[in-house]
Amino acid sequence: MDEYLVPTGFGEDEFTEKKSRFIGRVWQVESEEAALEIIQAMKKQHYDATHNCWAYIIRDGAVRFSDDGEPGGTAGMPMLQVLQREGLYNIVCVVTRYFGGILLGAGGLVRAYTKGAKIAVDAAGKSIKRVWTALYIPCPYSFYERVKLEIAAFGGVIRSTDFGSEVELEVLLPEGKTQAFIERLTDMSAATIEAMETGKEYRAFPVGNEQEVTE
Repeated sequence: MDEYLVPTGFGEDEFTEKKSRFIGRVWQVESEEAALEIIQAMKKQHYDATHNCWAYIIRDGAVRFSDDGEPGGTAGMPMLQVLQREGLYNIVCVVTRYFGGILLGAGGLVRAYTKGAKIAVDAAGKSIKRVWTALYIPCPYSFYERVKLEIAAFGGVIRSTDFGSEVELEVLLPEGKTQAFIERLTDMSAATIEAMETGKEYRAFPVGNEQEVTE
């Protein structure tokens, strides 16, 4: 299974440009049908808006956008390009505009819809979806901080920590880095730390997340 980026969750932000109000929103979706349902829901919710422009990218599926009445190429395509530059899949973005009475011009519209999509993406955050190897790592307290640093260096996340007679860690490591990580622990600890594989999971975790995560 390939690894790819998805929005961590729902994201929303807004700004005003020359009295026009722009509201950017993004969602994670698993199908084109789900994306279209969200778009229709936004059009219904903001029936009084001047425009509800949108774009979506479905992994191994459809890539679509709409200017929803704005001049061609000034809204949907710039929004789609933001999603593509951010490397995101399974995402739908809707930017709602309430016209403020002052024309922005083609360039101004492109900049506004680009900004609307970008601030929504930033609000949602990014997660990487990939195959992870679950590991159980018991380690002496004297190695605890060092082990945490190695987990971070290999792109892993700590699922849980139990402080008993020694520290017991449940960790998720990117599948492709697991063997190198285990070898590193063995070398670093002179074989006193043994990581045990407990399974595989295909799931997403936030990019740049804190080392310890909760379910």
